[in-house]
Amino acid sequence: MHSKVVAMVMTVAKVACAVVSCATALMLVHIIPDLLSVKTRELFLRNKAEELDRERGLILTQEETGRHVRMLTHEIRSTLDRHTILKTTLVELGRTLGLEECALWMPSRTGINLQLSHTLNYQIQVGSTVPINLPIVNDVFNNARAVHIPYTCPLAKIRPLVGRYVPPEVVAVRVPLLHLSNFQINDWPELSAKSYAVMVLILPTDSARKWRDHELELVEVVADQVAVALSHAAILEESMRARDQLMEQNVALDLARREAEKAIHARNDFLAVMNHEMCTPMHAIIALCSLLLETELTPEQRVMIETMLKSSNLLATLINDVLDLSRLEDGSLELDFEMFNLHGIFKEVINLIKPIASIKKLSMTMILAPDLPMYAVGDEKRLMQTVLNIVGNAVKFTKEGYVSVIASVANPESLRDWRPPEFYPVSSQGHFYLRVQVKDSGCGVLPQDIPVLFTKFAQPRDGSSQNSGGGAGLGLAICRRFVNLMGGHIWMESEGLNKGSIATFLVKLGICNNPNDASIHHQVSPHVRAYHGSADLTGQKTTIRDIDKGDSSNARYQRSL
Repeated sequence: MHSKVVAMVMTVAKVACAVVSCATALMLVHIIPDLLSVKTRELFLRNKAEELDRERGLILTQEETGRHVRMLTHEIRSTLDRHTILKTTLVELGRTLGLEECALWMPSRTGINLQLSHTLNYQIQVGSTVPINLPIVNDVFNNARAVHIPYTCPLAKIRPLVGRYVPPEVVAVRVPLLHLSNFQINDWPELSAKSYAVMVLILPTDSARKWRDHELELVEVVADQVAVALSHAAILEESMRARDQLMEQNVALDLARREAEKAIHARNDFLAVMNHEMCTPMHAIIALCSLLLETELTPEQRVMIETMLKSSNLLATLINDVLDLSRLEDGSLELDFEMFNLHGIFKEVINLIKPIASIKKLSMTMILAPDLPMYAVGDEKRLMQTVLNIVGNAVKFTKEGYVSVIASVANPESLRDWRPPEFYPVSSQGHFYLRVQVKDSGCGVLPQDIPVLFTKFAQPRDGSSQNSGGGAGLGLAICRRFVNLMGGHIWMESEGLNKGSIATFLVKLGICNNPNDASIHHQVSPHVRAYHGSADLTGQKTTIRDIDKGDSSNARYQRSL
C-alpha cells in the first residue's frame, strides 16, 4: 500500500501525461496534412526531374543526329561522282549506326526489276535482282518514312544466313531518283515506272538492338540528301558529256569550215580564170556580130545575127554575175571608193536601156531631184551595175506602158513616209543616202512572192516570169548584196498581177564638196557593211510634172530621155 502522498503524486502525473498525449494527438491532426502535401510535392518534383532528364536526353540525341547528318551530308557532297556518293553513304551509315550490312537496290534498265548495285561488306554478289512488283517493294515505294521489313523478304537477303536464333532488325527506305531521265549516262538505268531506289539497313544480331526513332529519322534525312547529291552528279555528268560533244562538234565544224573555205577559194579561182578565158572569145563574138549588123544582110540573116548578139550579151552578163556573186558570198569582194559623176551614171544607164525600151515601145523617163549632188564618193561600177540591173529588170517584165527612174536624196524629214520598217539608216557627217526608185507598168508580182525575188534564180509562183521572158536570174540577188555592202537597203512593192511594181533602194555615199580634191576617196571606209541603226532618215520627194500626150495613164516627168 502506497502512502496517500505517493498516490496523489502518481495520479497527478498520470493526468498530466494524459493531457500531454491529448495535446500531442491534437497537434498531429494538423501536422499530417502538411506531411502529406510535402510528400506529394516531393513526388511531383521527382517526376518533373525525370521528364527534364528525358527531354535533355532527347535534345542530346537530336544534336547527335544533326551532327551525324551534317557529317554524312559533308561526306556525301564532297564528291560529284555518283558511285563514290553511294559507296560513301553506305560506309558512313554503317559506321554511324553500327550496321552489320547496308545495301542499295537500283531500278534495272528494263524497269521491271530492282538490281543490287552497292553493298557495305559485299557478303552477297552484286547484280542480284528482285521483282519490282512485290508487295513489300510497293509498300516501301508508297511510304516516305523508313519501313520495317522482315528479315526473310527478298530485299533483306543481302547477307548469307548464319543460323542465328534471333533475327536482326531490318528497315528499308526509298531514295527518290530526281529527274531519272538525267541519269541516262553510260550504265545508269533507263527511265522506269518506279523512280525510286531502295536502301536496306540491317542491325547486328549479337547486340539485340532495336531501331530507335532518331536513327530512323537519320536514315530518312540521309536518303533525301543522297537523292539531291545524285541529281547534282547527274547534271555534272550530263554537262561534261555535252561539253565533250560540243568540243567534238566544234572540231568537226572547224575542219568543215576550213574545207569549205578551201573549196570556196578554189571555186572562186576557177571562176575568175574561166571568166577571163570565156569573156575574151565572148567579146570577140559580140564585136563580130555588131560589125555584121552594119553590113547588108537579108532579113533572115539579120534576125539570126541579132539573136546571136543578144544571147552573147546575156551569157557575158551571166558570167560576170556568177563571179560577182561568188565573191560576195565569201566576202572577198571589196568596194572601190572614189569620186564619180553621179548624174552621169543615170544618164549612161538610160542610154543603155533606151534601145531595148524603144523596141518594146515603152515610155522611158527619168527625173533627178534638184538637191541631188553632181558628184559623190563610192563604188561607181557597183552602183551603176545595181541601177542597170533594176532598170533592165523593169524593162524586161514590162510589155507596154512606161518605166520611170527617180533619184533623190533621202532626208530625215520625209523618210518615215516610205522607208521599210526593218531598215534603220544611220546618218553621219560627210555622207548622204541616195534613194533610187524604179516604177513600171509591167506584169507585177503577188505580195507573197516578193520575198523570193531577191534570191538566186527566183521563180514567182504565179507564172508571170514565164510570160515575160524568164525569171529574175542572179541580177536582183547581186543587187541586194551590193546595196547591203554599200550600207543600204532594197525592197519591192506591187499591188498584184498586171498592176506594175516599184523597186526602191537606198545606198550610202560620201559627199564630194570639191571634185578636184584627190583625197576625196578616203572619206568612206573600204569596209562598209549593212547599217541597222536607229536614225530616222526620210527621202525628199521630187516634183513630177505630168505632160499630156494623149495617154493620161502614163506619167511623164520633167526630165525625159
